[in-house]
Amino acid sequence: MFYNGYMDSLETLKELSSQMSFEADGEPRLNSPAPACFSPKEHDQAFAHPAQLPNGQKIILLKTLLSSACERDCFYCPFRAGRDFRRATFKPDEFAGLFSKMNRGGMAEGVFLSSGLAGGGVRTMDKLLDTADILRKKHQFRGYVHLKIMPGAEKDQVYRAMQLADRVSVNLEAPSTERLAKLAPHKIFFEELLRSLKWVEEIRRTVPAYKFWNGRYPSTVTQFVAGGSDESDLELLGITSWLTKNVRLKRAYFSAFHPIRDTPLENKPAVDPMREHRLYQASFLLRDYGFDIEDLPFTKDSNLPLHADPKQAWAEINLIHQPIELNKAEKHDLIKIPGIGIKGADAILSARRKMTIRDLSSLKKLGVIAERAAPYVLLDGRKAAMQMSMF
Repeated sequence: MFYNGYMDSLETLKELSSQMSFEADGEPRLNSPAPACFSPKEHDQAFAHPAQLPNGQKIILLKTLLSSACERDCFYCPFRAGRDFRRATFKPDEFAGLFSKMNRGGMAEGVFLSSGLAGGGVRTMDKLLDTADILRKKHQFRGYVHLKIMPGAEKDQVYRAMQLADRVSVNLEAPSTERLAKLAPHKIFFEELLRSLKWVEEIRRTVPAYKFWNGRYPSTVTQFVAGGSDESDLELLGITSWLTKNVRLKRAYFSAFHPIRDTPLENKPAVDPMREHRLYQASFLLRDYGFDIEDLPFTKDSNLPLHADPKQAWAEINLIHQPIELNKAEKHDLIKIPGIGIKGADAILSARRKMTIRDLSSLKKLGVIAERAAPYVLLDGRKAAMQMSMF
């Protein structure tokens, strides 16, 4: 009976996870060749995935819903109210017990838990909090927990989520009230969504860290459906930049829109996954590389070019005729050069204390992608591109 019950729970888990399209919990590199968002096909029933956490730790992460029953009719969502498919629901203690068994069996090391909205945001949020509380207290789980904050959750619930989780998230889905109406006409951008992100930051500013899980404030993230509401990249990155500066958003995730059958947007064309990738690259430039929104190379339609990564597109405009002298530049200038990341810039600064960098082969030994940097730098006063033959 125990075995049968466990297998039944696994089948429920597969049903709940089969159509999910949740953001990854990793930190993909700026020059990663592949889109970073986890977006399974509708028939894919996998529910535990390798993930790299922001601290660099690699874990197997279980991503699922507590329930696929939902009263909202979001136009893009496979779980929308009225869509004809089999729904499934876990009780908090049932899911906590299942995950605890999976954790002990090595099937999952962390959990990312969301839910369809049933009975209102407050009631649904209570169930998520009960689940996390049972995991932490009854099952003594001390690993990674990511909790989704439901639309309409109360401030006390946000506070409790922060006490139980390593990361909390609020999916804005669109960059403004007007855009959200095209995706989710019954979600309220400010009162239900953005306000919760502001509450997280307000709580972080007023409550000492020792009152939270493991004595640390949880990080916060959000997700956007890129192209779902016909918004521009400028709109998406503008709100991302604002959130990063004003509510200490750890990062934004971008999920390229793809149509789901039997939804109002089923005939809307899928968005090129490369757009998603360019949005990630640009968001990292804003967060980690000292770029401002005005620096990004938007086209006339306020979108990023798909044919080139935004850092290189910026360099073609700003550095091709005014290359940077690597032996004198400050770090904030070095990291704006294509092929030079934060670690590469630190390596250059360290090497300059001992030597003058005069050729690309020396630059390559420092971990820099020298071929990409060459057109935009000077090495001891000379154009680096002229020295490519030294490889």
